[in-house]
Amino acid sequence: MIPTTPVTVKDGTANPAPLGLCAFGMTTILLNIHNAGFFELNTMILAMGIFYGGLAQVIAGIIEAKKNNTFGLTAFTSYGFFWLSLVGLLVMPKLGWGTAPSEGAMCAYLSVWGVFTFLLFFGTLKLNRALQFVFASLTILFFLLVAGDATGNSSIKHLAGYEGIICGASAIYAGIANVLNEVYGRVVLPLGPVNV
Repeated sequence: MIPTTPVTVKDGTANPAPLGLCAFGMTTILLNIHNAGFFELNTMILAMGIFYGGLAQVIAGIIEAKKNNTFGLTAFTSYGFFWLSLVGLLVMPKLGWGTAPSEGAMCAYLSVWGVFTFLLFFGTLKLNRALQFVFASLTILFFLLVAGDATGNSSIKHLAGYEGIICGASAIYAGIANVLNEVYGRVVLPLGPVNV
């Protein structure tokens, strides 16, 4: 009888988190440079929202599913579709596909995303400090945007823009840290691992 040895299958799929984090971060920065008042809402932001913030994050989320990462699947796929739905909210009324959302409707939309982000934040408590900062600052961003729409106060919207730039930059940092740490085989940019 021939002895059998167990076969271990190694997952050869690349880590999709850097793609998802950079796609989220870069798109968030560009939208929030607009929110801070530096330029108008234009096709550059809409295109980023569809293709990088939207589709790239959905692809990253699908790859996370293959890696059996429920948190990554949920976060990247959800925020990818957030960007696609946000572009839809802006473009669909211009195409005659419904009326533009009121301030109240936008407050509801942003509030739901704020609550969702706050709930996902609790998942980051077992991951790393960098992701904790991304999700905490994103929660704050959503509720600043709600406050800006609810009050019509442009100062709050501008503050949200600056806060959103910080949030987006933190996501890019986390994404690039993942890339460089893997490429160099050591900690180049710390992510702040959590001891659980």
